[in-house]
Amino acid sequence: MKIGLSYSRCVRDIVEGRVNIDDVLVLISRTDFDPHEDDQWQDIWWGYRFGSNPEWYTCTDKDEDAYRQVSRDLWREGKFHQPRKFGYRPARHSYHWLEAVLPSEELDRNPTVKDAWNKFQMVAGLTNVTLDQTY
Repeated sequence: MKIGLSYSRCVRDIVEGRVNIDDVLVLISRTDFDPHEDDQWQDIWWGYRFGSNPEWYTCTDKDEDAYRQVSRDLWREGKFHQPRKFGYRPARHSYHWLEAVLPSEELDRNPTVKDAWNKFQMVAGLTNVTLDQTY
């Protein structure tokens, strides 16, 4: 499972197929917007394409729907956390993904989590993703 620390870079990775949205546990963003609000979305879209830090500079107008849909999907699934909505301004990191791994004691204590983890590993194995089970 992945924890994202950059809205623009993580959404780009999902849209471009480097990360599966189902592998995302949460995206912790430095933004403060609602992807369902047209005016707020336009500010984000244009800002990341042409602003001072244009992470989406290679995008074209036809890419906009994919980026907005990923944003809406993360929002709908409760995976899009924006600390600025609560008055906190997180720092920008040079890295933008963290891996979440379950320790073996947690798996042993919770059979439901263990079953879900085993199924996740099976699906990841079918897609040739290598995962460490525990640390």
